[in-house]
Amino acid sequence: MITHVKSKKEKVALNLYTRLMRSTNVVSEKMHLHLRDHQLTISQFGVLEAIYHLGPLCQKDLGKKILKTSGNITLVIDNLEKRNLVVREKDPADRRRFTINLTPKGTDLIKKIFPKHSKITESIFSVLNTEEQNQLGELLKKLGMKNM
Repeated sequence: MITHVKSKKEKVALNLYTRLMRSTNVVSEKMHLHLRDHQLTISQFGVLEAIYHLGPLCQKDLGKKILKTSGNITLVIDNLEKRNLVVREKDPADRRRFTINLTPKGTDLIKKIFPKHSKITESIFSVLNTEEQNQLGELLKKLGMKNM
């Protein structure tokens, strides 16, 4: 049997990766469980939340904001549009471009869901004190920026 001898740095990095992925899965599951009650996917919620907080956005900007490809964001918006939660509007400055906006039904839904989402977020991260939360945020930012 052939074994791969790992350096101490490799072992530490692999262990860290495993912990990060487990934490990500647990946090994601807890964060998004309540969306099922509203028949929303994580991506659909992301679109509603982004527009709710940032105002109308074009599909390209929405895709960047919620980390989705152009093809995927089109499908997400199509499905939200079918449910009358968002509407595509022609950009008056550029007729080739559409801006995505919330409908009154979409606004009502995100206003209803977001407070619970915020409380869940606070609860999940309450295992860390404020200093630890800030430190984790900085470390994750550093990790993300270094690997872009």
